[in-house]
Amino acid sequence: MPNELPELDRFDRAILTALAEDGRLPVTELARRIGLSKTPTQARVKRLEETGVIAGYRAVLSPIRMGLAHVAFVEVRLSDTREAALQAFNRAVRGMPEIEECHMMAAGFDYLMKVRTSDIADYRRVLGERISTLPHVASTSTYVAMEAVKEAGI
Repeated sequence: MPNELPELDRFDRAILTALAEDGRLPVTELARRIGLSKTPTQARVKRLEETGVIAGYRAVLSPIRMGLAHVAFVEVRLSDTREAALQAFNRAVRGMPEIEECHMMAAGFDYLMKVRTSDIADYRRVLGERISTLPHVASTSTYVAMEAVKEAGI
């Protein structure tokens, strides 16, 4: 069945851990690290890619080195939560580069966003000019992060 979750053994998990740390790892080094030869390691990586466990490879950027050190988490409450309103909000959010993550929540608010900007003044501008004008936004609450203890990892 195509939608079944693939079985992952200890070698698969070791491959995923190693590639999550360094997606450019040569297959020979990957094979050495997990304790298999090159050919079965290549076959496993290919299977993990084909089944969607490995969704892709990309450069991991440093937001701080890019001048985006300010992180705020924003609770968003919508005035309308019918499907058309949710879809309009979702589409608009996807077009905002300042919103690093956005999750629909089962909580006392509708969405939780992670917003990255250069500083608090820039965040205030983004909140007032962009986030507050997203479709159906009724109110927001902001929580400013002081330090990232763990980010982007399994």
